[in-house]
Amino acid sequence: MAPFALLSVSDKNGVAALAEALHRTHGYALLSSGGTAKVLEDAGLPVTRVSEHTGAPEILGGRVKTLHPRVHGGILAKRGDDSHQADLEQQGIPAIDLVVVNLYPFRETVARAEFTWDQAIENIDIGGPAMVRAAAKNHADVAVLTSPDQYTSVLAAMAESAGRVPADLRRRLALEAFQHTAAYDTAISRWMAGEVELESSPWLEAVPLRQTLRYGENPHQKARWFSHPRQGWGGAIQLQGKELSTNNLLDLEAALATVREFGYGPNAVGPAAVVVKHTNPCGVAVGPVVASALTSALDADRVSAFGGIVAINGTVEAAAARELTGLFLECVVAPSFSPEAREILAAKANLRLLELSPDAIAAAGPDHVRSILGGLLVQDLDDQAMTPDQWTVATKRPPTAQEKQDLEFAWRLVRHVRSNAIVVARDGQSLGVGAGQMNRVGSARIALEAAAEKAQGAVLASDGFFPFDDTVRLAASHGITAVIHPGGSLRDGESVKACDELGLAMLLTGRRHFLH
Repeated sequence: MAPFALLSVSDKNGVAALAEALHRTHGYALLSSGGTAKVLEDAGLPVTRVSEHTGAPEILGGRVKTLHPRVHGGILAKRGDDSHQADLEQQGIPAIDLVVVNLYPFRETVARAEFTWDQAIENIDIGGPAMVRAAAKNHADVAVLTSPDQYTSVLAAMAESAGRVPADLRRRLALEAFQHTAAYDTAISRWMAGEVELESSPWLEAVPLRQTLRYGENPHQKARWFSHPRQGWGGAIQLQGKELSTNNLLDLEAALATVREFGYGPNAVGPAAVVVKHTNPCGVAVGPVVASALTSALDADRVSAFGGIVAINGTVEAAAARELTGLFLECVVAPSFSPEAREILAAKANLRLLELSPDAIAAAGPDHVRSILGGLLVQDLDDQAMTPDQWTVATKRPPTAQEKQDLEFAWRLVRHVRSNAIVVARDGQSLGVGAGQMNRVGSARIALEAAAEKAQGAVLASDGFFPFDDTVRLAASHGITAVIHPGGSLRDGESVKACDELGLAMLLTGRRHFLH
């Protein structure tokens, strides 16, 4: 018996040519319904209509036509399962080896300037997603195509595989099929969320609502927090304090990302503390114990630290807790707080304390997701380990051992500062941070002025290369002795020459860390 291909598409581009190749070149019998069947018949191809195949007419105005055991049994049957094959034989159901389905144009309907609720509802496909998901589930035996963009490559693969779609390609097509139906369902739920007053996510329907926030970045903006329980911030335990706000969460995220440069919890390479204001670190330090690291981080810029967010990579003990009570802060996050620290910090009733375990961080996954108007951007987290052994010395003078240690510390910080980013540091403490300026010299000037006299003998890190020598000369005028940046500018030589002239050492990392 000839293998069966079922074709039922909303987007009919290329479907006749695909069906002709399947039938005439590879010997498939064609099974189709509705408008797709008419397109194939008009192309002179022999087509069995689904209603003939099932013995059941299309009903309810076409709402029900493919939801039938003779369709889904043919798709879902495992070819190597004797009981499945016996069921097919007993019921006289032929196996369907290839499914070509794309869905009703729901997104196109709701994108029109004018449409009714009923028009949108009628363009919610039911039978199509059922067939796509069935074929994708049984991809060990069935190939599923959901887009005309796939037709040419699938036919080419079949030509090289005796008319069969190769197993690895079937698996990839199954993934694309599930992505197709997931995007379709998300479009429907997004539209409905805009029409019905429900607390549901417009984008990530699989992510549950954790809480409705008091407001967004500003009081006139509504905000909701979606998070998987036990994953990332969804696994944080708030021990005390006021309800978290949108800005708290954004700052907490920035503080956590920065402090994790020094490990976190049992994996900490040493005590570290970070103070963040408006998503930029304003004070970062390491120390022999948590309390000393915290004091140094606050001392880096106590003016900016007022009203800030603190992240600590180890247990907060009593000494650190006393330091935290000496300044108005919004939030503190750490792996744990000792009972003595909890008692001390209880006096600051509005201070939000969050206990976030390393397990919750690990469960969050490697993706960094951000929203833009009408869409999402998903990228890898910029959390790759540093590779100092791959850095190169660009200047005649290499950095001293102390300078190299300071440069490594500064390079850990600069990728967590908004671009253009400059960090001035020495002895395990940030001294000045320049963030978010439209030119690199402006950021350098801010960082160096913040460091003031402490810049003498310190180092400077830049998240991007130096296309001119102006930043180097400015740094030298403030007493900076060594700089680190990615390199890669056509005019790197100008900055290197200036360093040699002024006695600075320069390291090139070969990797940039822009943060927008």
